[in-house]
Amino acid sequence: MQSNKTRDFSKGSVSGNILRLAGPMIFAQLINVLYNVVDRMYIGHIPDAAANALTGVGITFPIICIVTAFANLFGGGGAPLFSIAWGRGNRDHAETIISNSFVLLIGTGIALTVIVLLIKRPLLYLFGASDVTFPYADGYLSIYICGSVFVMISLGMNNFINAQGFARMGMLTVLIGAVLNIVLDPIFIFVLNMGVQGAAIATVISQLVSAAWAVLFLTGKRVTFRIRRSRMRLQAKLVKDIVFLGFSGFIMAVTNSGVQVVCNATLQTFGGDLYVGVMTVINSIREIANVPVSGLTSAAQPVMGYNYGAKLYRRVREGIRFTSIACFAILAVIWLILLLFPEFFIRLFNEDPELIAACVPSMHLYFFGFFMMAGQSAGQSAAVALGRSRQAVFFSLLRKAFIVIPLTLILPYCWNLGVTGVFIAEPISNFIGGGACFITMLLTIWRELCRREREEQAAHA
Repeated sequence: MQSNKTRDFSKGSVSGNILRLAGPMIFAQLINVLYNVVDRMYIGHIPDAAANALTGVGITFPIICIVTAFANLFGGGGAPLFSIAWGRGNRDHAETIISNSFVLLIGTGIALTVIVLLIKRPLLYLFGASDVTFPYADGYLSIYICGSVFVMISLGMNNFINAQGFARMGMLTVLIGAVLNIVLDPIFIFVLNMGVQGAAIATVISQLVSAAWAVLFLTGKRVTFRIRRSRMRLQAKLVKDIVFLGFSGFIMAVTNSGVQVVCNATLQTFGGDLYVGVMTVINSIREIANVPVSGLTSAAQPVMGYNYGAKLYRRVREGIRFTSIACFAILAVIWLILLLFPEFFIRLFNEDPELIAACVPSMHLYFFGFFMMAGQSAGQSAAVALGRSRQAVFFSLLRKAFIVIPLTLILPYCWNLGVTGVFIAEPISNFIGGGACFITMLLTIWRELCRREREEQAAHA
């Protein structure tokens, strides 16, 4: 069992605390991404139907993003509040936050399952399905959505395992399910010849196991703060605070969903099923490429939130500085790798020569200036960690809803750009949105921390 000392984020170097959490969390998020990415890797190699099956599953992305959005809303909103309450020494409030978040995740997961099953057919056609790809999309989604409660519990409650400093246990939450998924996928898809439905069944079983692990750990004796039945009664003010703070992560995931809907529909118009398949591959690669920075910023948030609650403002600034530099460096390296070796990553998902030929130039456009996403990641993680929900929400909306979606709709009609216009909307948003988010963070959060640090020093002088 980890000692309280090893989980006291006010001690030791800030970068050391972040990195101690980041390693297991990056690995955990990579494994979590593999839940869906491995499905696509196997599906993209189904004999005689690979391209259409991969495209069909890709059409379900927006709905999967919505499930993730609600996990971010309650898990991502509750965990920073928990860290601040813990830093202030308010044990009862910290456990109430965990327990209320758990109830919200279960209730919303059940509601999403019912709603999606009722409207899935028109939804999938709206999201870019054709008569050829609809059966694959429908077959995958009908099964996957039945496990949405498990997805939400495993993703949402894992935030509270990590926030208490148990990064290795958080890693195991997703590792157990992901390894099971990797083993079950080829059995259900190829051995039992169940195709995309087999991939969905494997994923649901795996998420069930992950969810069970997370709940058992958070109700056990090893954690300092537990899920308690006595604290599950929803408190209106607390629910409002959780939703308000988690809204930035929610908006980011929902706008990702909206972007995918617009991209798929536009690509279907200008390029047909081939380019919807190209976007499916690019999104799969992007999910993997985002993991290191996502893991790093997730690790930084509880460290910064704890020190903010403890009024150690210099340490919060150290956390922001380290996170910002690391994010820019990591994404610059990833951009270079994708620029030099695009075919290697494309072939992980499909071997179709026509798809590869279309995908290489599209990847070069889409990932241009990928490092500028670091500005968004660093600025937004600081805002969430310190409870500045309005700022985090605004910049979530700015990049996707106010820049990417309009550009995706407009650019294909300008200068005969067609599908090229869809792929260049992303780098434009990275430069504008990422730069604006980071500069605003420096002018607001950074300045406020400097002021509070001076006030604390004067009070103790």
